[in-house]
Amino acid sequence: MNAPHNSLAADKARILAEALPYIQRFHGKTIVVKFGGNAMTDEVLKADFARDVVLLKLVGMNPVVVHGGGPQIETALARLGMKGTFVQGMRVTDAATMDVVEMVLGGQVNKEVVELINQAGGKAVGLTGQDGAFIRARKLMLPPEKTDDPKIDIGQVGEIDSIDPLVIAALEQSGFIPVVAPIATGADGTTYNINADLVAGKLAEILRAEKLIVLTNTPGVLDKQGKLLSGLTPKKIDDLVAKGVISGGMLPKIASVLDAARSGVKACHIIDGRVPHALLLEVLTDTGVGTLIRSK
Repeated sequence: MNAPHNSLAADKARILAEALPYIQRFHGKTIVVKFGGNAMTDEVLKADFARDVVLLKLVGMNPVVVHGGGPQIETALARLGMKGTFVQGMRVTDAATMDVVEMVLGGQVNKEVVELINQAGGKAVGLTGQDGAFIRARKLMLPPEKTDDPKIDIGQVGEIDSIDPLVIAALEQSGFIPVVAPIATGADGTTYNINADLVAGKLAEILRAEKLIVLTNTPGVLDKQGKLLSGLTPKKIDDLVAKGVISGGMLPKIASVLDAARSGVKACHIIDGRVPHALLLEVLTDTGVGTLIRSK
């Protein structure tokens, strides 16, 4: 007598079958993932993310992880009696704060992400933009709030001058998963803190990535009523910024994703990192979990 039909097993089989065309389409392609938000602080979500990255690598894709570390930096600053401040969504970084940023991002967070992926069965290698001098930076000056005011100096915060893809390419070809902390050096040897969203976007552009996926703490980009905007164009984004719908920490995310889309990255997504296995849902299923940014 045949065993009764197992609907749960059948559902799993359907899910695996649904993943096949995506695995075929993205095999051998680079996918840059910005790892941040709750996904970095919730133990279950961290473990889910690590397994997702390893699975993508095992089925033939080339994930590259760029991580932030805002909550961890805030905790470290508070422990030292310091307080972080932000201007236009960017962290003001004086020399003392930069020491903390280097310690947290290049040490604590980077090593934790690497270990999570390795424990899940992957081969991750941690690096900063200083390793192999693969990210060069220059000082970032923010635009003034009023037209006639001078640009705003926020300390050792950088913008990307150049990226040499050879280090990442060598790691990918050897079966490793690169995990990048957003720290770089200027021509004069100054160390710069760079917004992780900007690093992820520029890296996706330079590596000619198939996808850029940014994990965040919201369902994606929301309108004033809190409704998810599942698809956006540059014109729509400009309108939302002008109306103040997109502001604060979402500004650098949108800017980096939009630049990547305009520079040839085929699909750019801002997704909800609070959803278990959000990365797999976005890459391997028909069910998107965020906002898709189109170049036009």
